[in-house]
Amino acid sequence: MLATRPAPDAAPAAASAPSAVPLDILRQVFGYPAFRGQQAAVIEQVCAGGDALVLMPTGGGKSLCYQVPAIARHRAGHGVTLVVSPLIALMHDQVGALEEAGVHAAFLNSTLEGEDARRIERELLGGRLVLLYAAPERILTPRFLAMLDSLHERGLLSLVAIDEAHCVSQWGHDFREEYLGLSQLHERYPTVPRIALTATADDHTRADIVERLALGEARQFVASFDRPNIRYQIVEKDEPRRQLLRFLRDEHEGDAGIVYCQSRKKVEETAAWLSDEGIPALPYHAGLDAEVRRRHQDRFLREEGIVMVATIAFGMGIDKPDVRFVAHLDLPKNIEGYYQETGRAGRDGAPADAWMAYGLVDVVNQRRMIDESPAGDEFKRLQRSKLDALLALAEAHDCRRVRLLAYFGEDSTACGNCDNCLSPPAVWDGTEAARKALSCIYRFRQHGGISFGAGHLIDVLRGKLTEKVSQHGHERLSTFGIGADLSEVQWRGVLRQLIALGHVRAEGEYNTLELSDSARAVLKGDVSVLLRVPAEAPPRRGKSSRGKSGARASGKDKPPPLPLDEPGLERFAALKAWRAEIAREHNLPAYVVFHDATLAEMARECPDSLDALAGISGVGAKKLEAYGREILRVLGH
Repeated sequence: MLATRPAPDAAPAAASAPSAVPLDILRQVFGYPAFRGQQAAVIEQVCAGGDALVLMPTGGGKSLCYQVPAIARHRAGHGVTLVVSPLIALMHDQVGALEEAGVHAAFLNSTLEGEDARRIERELLGGRLVLLYAAPERILTPRFLAMLDSLHERGLLSLVAIDEAHCVSQWGHDFREEYLGLSQLHERYPTVPRIALTATADDHTRADIVERLALGEARQFVASFDRPNIRYQIVEKDEPRRQLLRFLRDEHEGDAGIVYCQSRKKVEETAAWLSDEGIPALPYHAGLDAEVRRRHQDRFLREEGIVMVATIAFGMGIDKPDVRFVAHLDLPKNIEGYYQETGRAGRDGAPADAWMAYGLVDVVNQRRMIDESPAGDEFKRLQRSKLDALLALAEAHDCRRVRLLAYFGEDSTACGNCDNCLSPPAVWDGTEAARKALSCIYRFRQHGGISFGAGHLIDVLRGKLTEKVSQHGHERLSTFGIGADLSEVQWRGVLRQLIALGHVRAEGEYNTLELSDSARAVLKGDVSVLLRVPAEAPPRRGKSSRGKSGARASGKDKPPPLPLDEPGLERFAALKAWRAEIAREHNLPAYVVFHDATLAEMARECPDSLDALAGISGVGAKKLEAYGREILRVLGH
């Protein structure tokens, strides 16, 4: 449920119950019977001319919070709503969906030819558009600002909606410098209401949004960050490709999903490898040609069962509702990034998975990137604390969801739907092993004045007489062979967790290991160290979309989001086939025409008249007029 927190000294908010106009718009235009959470309160605030800062999880209905006011205010003669959006994909999808619903919307971006752009500018200046989407770098050009000036002078600039507002924060996970200039809009048009929206922001980022966008008087709406349909699973790396392949084949045959990698090279190699394994995978990163990126993104949005292997350049603004999993082959930088990326799974509310494999190298690399960055000490300190919070989540023995929500200041109870809840990890007292490792690092410095990396440290601990060990005389150290009772894999787990706990730090180009200040207390025995035992995979959720043969399910054979009897399943398949034809004809993703949930409700209820069809959630007036009789025909009426 959405919590609301007025800003200090804010004016009293409008009444929380929605007026007839917004609710009528929701039902007639979008086909939904009621608002969710406190969408109504947000919409009332903005319709009444107030500012708002809205934090809602991905799939929580943020877009309606500005689309409904845009329509209401346009009908009242206030003109156009400007939507600030950083991504072309989001503009295309939302404009397509609005036009399908009978709302005149457009975008201005680099994909438009000159004449098309000029036509949209004429419609904008003529006050005929309800919503216009544009990127911040375009909005802040003198030409665009001159058009906004003209609209404002005539009372036709109705509302400014700033989507992905966390991009304005230098503390956040996706800072975009061009967002900083958006404060100009408030300075130039102080009477125009603004709504800033994001799916994730911790306290630092939220304060930055308020300050940099001058939203001190805005009413703040902070939703629950919980996504109960997402199952969180984090595994220790042990042949990560093999682990990923097992996860995909056991849990997600034929499903659409995203696999995140840190480097462009790894993206391309992983996509090629998955394709060789029979999984339809495409690469996506900023280094690819723009046309290739567009083509791959279009396939992901329009086709069933595509796996996108990507850097974090992909995903923000992607509205695809049936992404069934998000997998990380590398550790993200912080919890905000992790939450934002995993939130792209299961937007439709159906079960989805957030899976991540991480290991010692991930921990070392992330710490080294922070330490070697040219940023100031305060920024580095904050980034280290953010990474520490993510490492604590990865190494947790208790419920992942409780820890994730606690990071955003939200209390919760064990979810029963993460790996730690489904298969509680064994733990062991690693204090003695930790003291052995820390003592060996200390002996390196004492013996030769230099430090070494994890591989060499493990060789010495296990008593392995390598050429490097002999070269430095480390076989003569008192710590040589004192850890022979543990395997190399076990020692890597110990070192990873010591780094995660902050007792050891990795430094320099070669990731050599040094003791942190807190190591002294562990060496003295004042602090105990409880460590995870590497866990087996949790119990499988089960995969209803696979037949007995285990063969890949095709898109048309995937189960509906509602239980249906045999005739209902046949109607659902017929509706999906019809929707695919419409989507191709209109050059839109299928979910923009109708979501699976809407088709499933049609298949279950089998309405036999236009009036009955109008009662299906997701069927607005324009879609009823455009498609109603065809749908009744497909349903056999």
